[in-house]
Amino acid sequence: MTSPVHTENAARPLRAKGHATQRRLLGIAALIAALCLALVLSIAYGANPVPMSEVWRTVFDSDGSEASSIVWTLRAPRTLVGIVAGAAFGVAGALIQAITRNPLADPGILGVNAGAGFAITVGVAVFGVTGIAGYVWFSFAGAVLATVLVYLIGASGRGSASPVTLVIAGVALAAVLTAFATFLQLINEETFRSFRNWSLGSLARVSVSDTLTVLPLIVLGLVLAVVISGSLNAVALGDDQAASLGANIARTRSIGLISVTLLAGAATALTGGIAFVGLAVPHLVRWFTGPDQRWIIAYTALASPVLVLSADVLGRVVARPGEIEAGVMTAVLGAPVLIALVRRRKASTL
Repeated sequence: MTSPVHTENAARPLRAKGHATQRRLLGIAALIAALCLALVLSIAYGANPVPMSEVWRTVFDSDGSEASSIVWTLRAPRTLVGIVAGAAFGVAGALIQAITRNPLADPGILGVNAGAGFAITVGVAVFGVTGIAGYVWFSFAGAVLATVLVYLIGASGRGSASPVTLVIAGVALAAVLTAFATFLQLINEETFRSFRNWSLGSLARVSVSDTLTVLPLIVLGLVLAVVISGSLNAVALGDDQAASLGANIARTRSIGLISVTLLAGAATALTGGIAFVGLAVPHLVRWFTGPDQRWIIAYTALASPVLVLSADVLGRVVARPGEIEAGVMTAVLGAPVLIALVRRRKASTL
């Protein structure tokens, strides 16, 4: 017969787990509210001041006026891009940090950004590509090829690709591709100018049709991330312990890399390099969610668009009548928060 004391002790972990789940669900609700607020601010504020009453009127009644054109032609498309690209960059960063077991990893560490940038440089310098519609597919193809090369290099030799070999291969390949891209830019002024505009990371130059073109790739990447999120918890324990638990490390890591390529490649193709999101947001949400990758990915998918949209709105407001690209403002906005949390709390681990 079980004593009352033992029954009470056994119930405590269940109550603690229930409280943790409730706290995480409340966090999800708070992030959804924050995302809705960021969406409203992105529609309401911009480089061209529009009275709030006009904004709300044109949201529900597009009448072809100047205010309606600003809201539906300029602000609504970049808001959509901010949500899609923000979620993609953030989840790609969370996956890379889980796969490499490195909390300071981001899409750039596997050469994704360098591959996209090199491909665009070649497209401009050799094929005369201009405009975002031309950049998209060159950028995505470059990101895919770079990730495949990193995986093949990391998997060469004895055994399968390990986190260490993937990181070394990614850093080395990124350095080589960046050097070649810089050389092409230095000998061609037009290439340099085009690459500089793209590399700043802007939401303004992307149309709805461009976003819809790559949206299926991003959705597929998010689905794959959700599918392997449970297995990533085993990967975080280390290869030997994960294998002893029955996890298929090679399959999880391969699907994860495919997801990262789809997410980071498509998002980079759309907006250029928006740094810091993939690094900081998974790092920040981990303090609240703990090491469970399922919650980290869910939180990151909601929190990353909040950061991107907030940075974009701030960049539009502080530099009127011009604007500062979102890729610059994400670092300005997010870095102090990350530094403050690192100083106040012990750095999180996977």
